[in-house]
Formats: sequence, structure tokens, C-alpha cells
Amino acid sequence: MPHTIKSKKQLLTRVRRIKGQADALERALEQETDCSAVLQQIAAIRGAVNGLMAEVLEGHLREHLDAHDLPLEQRRNDLEQVVKTLRSYLK
Repeated sequence: MPHTIKSKKQLLTRVRRIKGQADALERALEQETDCSAVLQQIAAIRGAVNGLMAEVLEGHLREHLDAHDLPLEQRRNDLEQVVKTLRSYLK
């Protein structure tokens, strides 16, 4: 069972929290809220997304790269996919 299914409830809770933060940011911009409050909201969203990424990435690494029952070639392919995703995320 994939790690995203096992922790589905927790992940969805995080995503919904991020969605709420993005909605709050949109309202703040519409209401012409002070710049410092907008910046703080953006930083909070970034932190929440980073936390979500870390949680999903850790589960992926543990399930796919630490799985001794998977063939070496499959683990190498999974590693390359993770590297590609990280490079894209860190741009």
C-alpha cells in the first residue's frame, strides 16, 4: 500500500490547511491588507508546502528506496525520479 494512501487523512488535512491559507492570502490582497501581513501569510504558506513536501518525500524515500524486496534497477529508477522532482521543486 503506497505511503500516500496510508497517510491520506493527514496529507489531506495539510492540503486543506494550505488551501485555507491561500484563500486568506487572496482575501488579504483583495482588502489591500498591509504588506507585512501579506508577506507573513506568504511565508506561512511556503512553510506549509515545504512541510507537506518533506512528509511525502520521506514516505516515498522510505517506501521505494529502502525497500530491499524491490529490484536494484527499480530502486535506481525511483531514485532518478526523486532527484528530478527535487531539482524541479528547488528551482
